[in-house]
Formats: sequence, C-alpha cells, structure tokens
Amino acid sequence: MNIAVIGSGGREHSICLKLSQSPNIKKIFCIPGNTGTKKIATNININILDFKKISIFLKQNNTNTVFVGPEVPLVNGIKNYLEKKNIFVFGPSQKASQLENSKSFTKKICQKYKIPTAKYRFFKSMAGVKKYIEKMSTPIVIKADGLASGKGVSICNSKIRAIKICKEISEGKFKSSKNFIIEEFLTGEEASYFIISDGKDYKFFGSAQDHKRIGEGETGLNTGGMGAYSPSYLMNSILEKKIKKKIIEPTLLALKKMHSPFTGILYAGLIIKNNDPKLIEYNIRLGDPESQVLMMRLKTDLVKIIQFCKNKKLKNLNINWDNKKAITIVAASKGYPNNNTKISEIKDLHKIRLRKNCNIFHAGTIDRDSKIFSTGGRALNVTCLNNSLKQARNNCLNILKKINWKDKYYRKDIGWRVIN
Repeated sequence: MNIAVIGSGGREHSICLKLSQSPNIKKIFCIPGNTGTKKIATNININILDFKKISIFLKQNNTNTVFVGPEVPLVNGIKNYLEKKNIFVFGPSQKASQLENSKSFTKKICQKYKIPTAKYRFFKSMAGVKKYIEKMSTPIVIKADGLASGKGVSICNSKIRAIKICKEISEGKFKSSKNFIIEEFLTGEEASYFIISDGKDYKFFGSAQDHKRIGEGETGLNTGGMGAYSPSYLMNSILEKKIKKKIIEPTLLALKKMHSPFTGILYAGLIIKNNDPKLIEYNIRLGDPESQVLMMRLKTDLVKIIQFCKNKKLKNLNINWDNKKAITIVAASKGYPNNNTKISEIKDLHKIRLRKNCNIFHAGTIDRDSKIFSTGGRALNVTCLNNSLKQARNNCLNILKKINWKDKYYRKDIGWRVIN
C-alpha cells in the first residue's frame, strides 16, 4: 500500500522509519518532510493546511491512507475533509481534536466525568484575575486556551508574573485564543501515557517521560522537549489501572456521547504522586520527542496497526514492545527556546557510523547544495535502544560528541531520575 505522513519533524522521521520496515508498504510520501525523511520517503512540498492540494496529490498517487503527525492539521479538520474524499486519516476528527485545542473543553469533560486534574478557573478577560490570583499560593500555572506551539503554559513563581502572563494572553500574544486558564500547581513526577483507538476499542500504546526544561536538573525555560525515555519507570499495574479507569475511559466515553469517537493516538500528560494520577493535558497525536523512543521500541508492524484501526478491529490485535529501554536526546541550536538562534551548518553527519539500535532523527534541518543546516530550533534527535537505560544514554552522548556542529546544545542528564 501507499501511505502519506503529514509533518516535518523528528516525530515524522521516526514514523516514516517504522513504516518503511513494513513488508506491506509500497511507497511513503512525507508532506512536506525533512532532510531525514527524504532518505526513506518521497518528500512532497505542500502546505500541511492546504487540504485541497493534499487531496488532489493523494488521489493522483493512489494513496488512501494518511498518518497525521502534528496537531495543527487535525485541529483544522484534515480528517473531516479527506474522509469525505474516501481517504482514511489516522487521527481524530476536528471535534475530538478539541482535547488539545481547547483547555476549557478538556476541563469541562474532567469536571463532568470526575477525571482527576488540577483545580482551575477559566477567564475570557482580565476581569477578576487579580482577585483570583491573590487568593492562590505560588507557583501558579497559566495556560493559553488554544494552540500555542508548545509555548502556551507558564509556571509563575510570583503573583505579579502570573498577572503579567494573563494580560499578555488577553492582549493577543497567541493567535489561537485570548482566553486562558489559571490553575493550581501540581507536585509529583510527570509521565506520558499513550493509547491507540479505532473509535470502538483502545489499546495501550506505550509510556515515556519527557524532559521539557532547557537546563539540566529540570531548570530554565520550558521547551518543546529536550529528550525522553521509554518506558516510564513510574508505571506499575495498580497505577496503570487507575489511569485507564479514572482518566482514559471516561474521556473516550465523553467523546462517544458527543458523537465524535476518538480515532488515532491519544497522549495523556500526567502528574503522578503517591501512585495516583492526575491529568495535566491531552495531546491528540504522538508526542515529539516521545515518538522517537516509542517507534524504536514498537515491535508490531505499524502499517498493520493502522489497518486494524481503519477496519475497527483493534481489539483483535496484540501490540508488542521491545523490553529494551529507549532514550532520545535533542540537539538544539544554542539560544533555543528564545528567538535569537540562527541557521548554521551541521557538517559531516553522513560520516558518523551508527551502531545497531541507534538512529539520528532529523527535526529542524534543511539541505542546500548537499550540505545540512539547522533551522534555528531543535535540529536532531539522537536515539538509542539498550537493555540498560544508562548505556543507551551513553551511546547517545557518544554520538552527540561526534556531531560537527558549532552551535549545538544538548542536555547530558536525560533520564537522570531513573538512572541516578
């Protein structure tokens, strides 16, 4: 079969690699793709929000299955559009995508179905904000209500800063929404829990722990993710049962009752304390860089999984995982996540010899005249699989040392909690 992958990051590179390992694949198109995907797929330069052009291309190239990587096309209704053209989209509908697009939508579901989450209040303006914040203890969490490219959450250690962030959002800092949520700060450890659903049934689709902060020891600014490992060491049978019964299943039930059953991958960002989970947020797709470690550990044919979802027979499929641990470390441009980064050359990447169970996934890279350049943000994801998480990290760090790029920055402590 032919399949198209929408997106251009490290997540999409890892998805393309896993798809390419299937005997059922004839051709992979990546729209628009990146420097890494072009080696295993055909990159197609179409805007990911130009659904009409995408549809025409897919029809012309006998492709009736699409795997959507990023959230923006899903939130804008790519599934609704393409499925009217008889093209199956592995991902949720526009309405179900509100789980990620609207914090207030998700919080209302949590409230109605008693899903454990942080206490919060929704605001459409600055009216009452100062009075509400004055009653809170710090830190205080401020969340923009719409999509914000991973920059919509602020953890404020002072009430003055919390009010300032609220004012910035209400004045239009993010194009998606001027609304915001103020919520309590939850203590504990974060975990990422993934499920896959065909709209009728669901299956566990891996766990991971992401490292959002730019600095080692979880310090500094929040980023899109500086690394991740899988499986999460926090997981155990009792905790997993609580996650399913208290969080995942009520959410899927809520969407069914709204006549928008969830299809695709649902990612629950959780905080775990005393073996009890609370929901921080939902993402309606694979995380990035969590996808990189999950795709390294996934043993079941990804094409087969997608076909079973398409035919709504997921309950008949066993999804198998490698028992080894996987870790990925992000190499970003110096200065990230601020906007003072620059395009710079990554030299001689092809000369690095990778051992078995190691990969370099491209994220923010471009190639010009047979040279590879970073685009100014997260550029590469070095990912390794090993029986020992510490050895997997050492293997990643050895590769990173060999990358000839003067502007590279990466954390050396990914996985520190469990390794230490």
